[in-house]
Amino acid sequence: MRIEGHPISGARLVAIVCSAQVLVQIGAFFWPALLPQMIQRWQLSNSEAGWITSAFYGAYMVAVPVLVTLTDRVDARRVYLFGVGCSALAHVLFGLVADGFWTALLLRALAGIGWAGTYMTGLKLLADQVDEKMMSRAVTGHAAGIGISGALSYIAGDFLADQFGWRAAFAIGGGTAAAAWLSVALLVPGRSIPRHPGGPALFDFRPVLRNRSAMAYALAYCAHTLEMNTLRGWGVAFLAWIAAQTGRIDDALSPTVVITALGLIGTAASVVGNEASIRFGRRRLIVASMLLSIALGAVLGLLGTLSYAAAIALVIAYGLVIWLDSSSLTAGTAGTAEPSRRGATLAVHSMLGYGGGFIGPIAMGWTLDLAGGMSVYAWWLGFLVVAAFMALALAIFIALQPRGLAGEVS
Repeated sequence: MRIEGHPISGARLVAIVCSAQVLVQIGAFFWPALLPQMIQRWQLSNSEAGWITSAFYGAYMVAVPVLVTLTDRVDARRVYLFGVGCSALAHVLFGLVADGFWTALLLRALAGIGWAGTYMTGLKLLADQVDEKMMSRAVTGHAAGIGISGALSYIAGDFLADQFGWRAAFAIGGGTAAAAWLSVALLVPGRSIPRHPGGPALFDFRPVLRNRSAMAYALAYCAHTLEMNTLRGWGVAFLAWIAAQTGRIDDALSPTVVITALGLIGTAASVVGNEASIRFGRRRLIVASMLLSIALGAVLGLLGTLSYAAAIALVIAYGLVIWLDSSSLTAGTAGTAEPSRRGATLAVHSMLGYGGGFIGPIAMGWTLDLAGGMSVYAWWLGFLVVAAFMALALAIFIALQPRGLAGEVS
């Protein structure tokens, strides 16, 4: 393939794209970080708060199969710049005009479209332009940059809102995304896309859906992301409620600090989990992780309300188990996909994952409201609902009997 414009080394390309991903992602979780104060400020119900949180994932779910699949026919750099532009616009407008449920819902949806055009397309941009030797480091750097910046998003949003106000915090998040857009637009060359007349239809996903093994991993990823985004979306609110009930005030272990730490620990757990999959068996690790998450989810809302310290310990343990199989599931989908349909398979994988991410926060918000508002019983019931989703996913995963990857312990 011919690279248009000035040539660029693989190492420099990786550094530019991974740095851009950090700048885009840093504002992604300002909303859940500020959720407790925004519920009070706008007098939102828990269901409304859940809808706003889930709008990000719902928009991603709808947009990702289109945007990622387009990169098979359109330069991934162009799709990536579109996504980053949407993210920048969404954050800036949130800071300028958001004033309640509907504006917040629409702008978080726009941010979700932006992330759909940024996350997997950033990885595709790297895959298209670096050699195989550099690719493994590129994937690792890409995943680590997103995980670390996503975790830091919580503490950054809390700090910026405290210092400059919540509107300025979102505007600054938009500014960092704009900086990412400029860096890729100015420093990353475009490339020409070869045409293959008579090839498979671009948006025909039927062969992907017939791949039982890839779909087993993708459906398990759906439940995994449901759990993960419920915890990320409601974790600060849950810990803040426990702190208020117990009278615990500790800035060193504030809710946003705990969820930030959780994101960093989770990133490391995902890497370690994938290595463990290779050594001990991918399916074995995934099943063990799902069983542990079901057990912890079933007791988190009950035992976590005993004290703030207990809540922190259980949230960290729960998050560690949730993140443990994250990379293992994605690698399972990619590794058992038909090579000629790997892009489309990853698009379906990502769509299902963020579909779960859309359902989880809404389900928690609805459960809290149906149970009469935040209480020990309501939180227990909310996390129990999440555990039930995971139990269903585990049953489906076992029934579909996915294949392991070449060279791994079976």
